[in-house]
Amino acid sequence: MHFFNSTTSPNEEFMARAVELAMRGRNRTAPNPTVGAVMVRDGQIVAEGYHRYCGGLHAERECIADAKAKGVNMSECTMFVTLEPCNHHGKTPPCTEGILEAGIPHIVVGTRDPNPKAAGGIEYLVCKGVRVDQGILKEQCKDLISDFLCWQFKDRPYSILKLACTVDGKIAGTTGAQEAVSCPESFQDVQRLRSMVGAVIVGGNTLREDNPSLNCRLDPLPDNFHQPKAVVVTGHLPENHDDYTLTTTRAAETIFWTSEEQAATKTATELKDKGIEVQPLPSGKKGLILESGFKILRQRHSILRTLCEGGGKLACSLAEQGLMDEFVMYQAPRILGNVQGRANFAGSGNKLISDTMELRVSRVEQSGRDLKIVFKPEGQ
Repeated sequence: MHFFNSTTSPNEEFMARAVELAMRGRNRTAPNPTVGAVMVRDGQIVAEGYHRYCGGLHAERECIADAKAKGVNMSECTMFVTLEPCNHHGKTPPCTEGILEAGIPHIVVGTRDPNPKAAGGIEYLVCKGVRVDQGILKEQCKDLISDFLCWQFKDRPYSILKLACTVDGKIAGTTGAQEAVSCPESFQDVQRLRSMVGAVIVGGNTLREDNPSLNCRLDPLPDNFHQPKAVVVTGHLPENHDDYTLTTTRAAETIFWTSEEQAATKTATELKDKGIEVQPLPSGKKGLILESGFKILRQRHSILRTLCEGGGKLACSLAEQGLMDEFVMYQAPRILGNVQGRANFAGSGNKLISDTMELRVSRVEQSGRDLKIVFKPEGQ
């Protein structure tokens, strides 16, 4: 049982707890949305639930089951749920029916469900005499389903950009030498990000300078886990391809996105002979059109989420091409102070602050000694 004592409204505190619970299921719910719920009686949370995995009970039914196990009289309760309860039969029965069967008289919904198949839950509950309020922490609740919105309305994976930088925005020193910028706790958090994506994406400079493996190194790994594919975006395929981890030990899981000209070279043929996928992308004024590659990942490999780990030029390309759905920044309390250091975003021709891309802060938390800030594009 949880008690809250805060200057914010109790309703916001209860919904904030539902958001926190929802985040626990993010790794395993795809392609379903991430949802959390709490049951409140007399100003106290008396039961909780969240959608744990695709095919499992939805958050509302998990919360109801928890309340039943604790002997809670739900006719005296209010349920706070981050997403509008579904009103259709899928892998599980409608949550609206579960709410009515439990006798819950009052529901507070964070945000409406954008899925036409699932929408209408609020209206159905209201017509059955349930009081429904909406819009508590609406932005935070909508952020929980931003990946789901991408899957519903776009034919590409949800794109997460991750960068670790100093306070002055540097991801590496002047030489580009591989050095840890962030703390061990942030490194572990990145492994959790890798565990929930189908592909990890880097630029050609990162391949050449860091020789990464781009695999998930959680210990233990989740059950039935498949390592993410490794995607390298480069205008020049590596001729010395026996020197890299990706092109030797991870060849079957590696994809190169490159120009049509490079894809027709002898090097491309040699990479394909190793079992590596070489995917030509069309080019525009600012280089490769990356959306084409993202669509192929969704259509050919059924990938729902990707994680881009830079460098700065690739990060900037993603942002400028509208392919940065979420930006996770680990800001280390360190200052390089050298203008020649590698910037977290690089390659734009913008000259004025008025030219900048606008972001909004979705959430902020401590990650060891670092600050973890999650941004979303403004308007999303």
